[in-house]
Amino acid sequence: MEFQWYPGHMSKAMRIMKEDLKLIDVILELVDARIPYSSKNPDIDPLCNSKSRIIILNKADLADPEVLKIWEEYYTSKGFFVLQMNSKAGKGMKSVTNMINTACKEKLERNKKRGILNRPLRAMIVGIPNVGKSTFINSLVGRASAKTGNKPGVTKGKQWIKLNKNIELMDTPGVLWPKFDDMLIGQRLSFIGSIKDELVNTYELSVLLIEYLTEHYNAFLTEKYGIEGSDDPYEVLKQIAVVRGCKKAGDEVDTEKAAVLFIDDFRKGRLGRISLELPEDIDKKDIDKKDIDKKE
Repeated sequence: MEFQWYPGHMSKAMRIMKEDLKLIDVILELVDARIPYSSKNPDIDPLCNSKSRIIILNKADLADPEVLKIWEEYYTSKGFFVLQMNSKAGKGMKSVTNMINTACKEKLERNKKRGILNRPLRAMIVGIPNVGKSTFINSLVGRASAKTGNKPGVTKGKQWIKLNKNIELMDTPGVLWPKFDDMLIGQRLSFIGSIKDELVNTYELSVLLIEYLTEHYNAFLTEKYGIEGSDDPYEVLKQIAVVRGCKKAGDEVDTEKAAVLFIDDFRKGRLGRISLELPEDIDKKDIDKKDIDKKE
């Protein structure tokens, strides 16, 4: 299954972001807690490597808590400041301002020595589409400061938001990158809705997700839908269609409709707290790639 989209406006957003970085003290990068690696834009790293970085593991309430701890330790070991967040419920928001101050401690001390006491810290908020940036900002500021939606690409341009007298936030559009080197990344991004549904085959996507869940979270499937389950993901989808009453004319099972409902159940957390990747999977992939490069 291939994953494609038109990235023209995203290229423009990246250029603008690069220009604005000179104004910024700290980067807040939101990733989806279910796929903390696949939802992290690799093009951000070379642009921001001289800035303090905070990784926000957003939608933490949807991710496997044990796996989430592993990811928090992983990114901390890479030199990032890390926070788990449930922006929709407003949980963990108070820790953000403290983390910004901690990440900018050296900057604040330098300003103090120079006699600069009233300059607010400036934070840029970045992230790919549909990781919940607008909801995060609204919860953080305490009012509807940024547009929100359940489709990628709601935020069209940058905007400055005053958090308090000491911190200003710059929101940016959700930006993907032009090419996936690993189709599994495109697959995971499609699972969470970061690639528009019109650009993917929902039926095929549901089969791929069922295949993964059968291996890693099979009990969630059988408990949620009251089905027997199967090693065949197509058969599982048929069982889900029957349980959900998805039928076409002539009493034929409608697996296409069941696929849409199933993907929505996953995205809304109705199946349970599920994670789709582990750091060890990423590290192994990177090692394998280096070995291939050496052979070539």
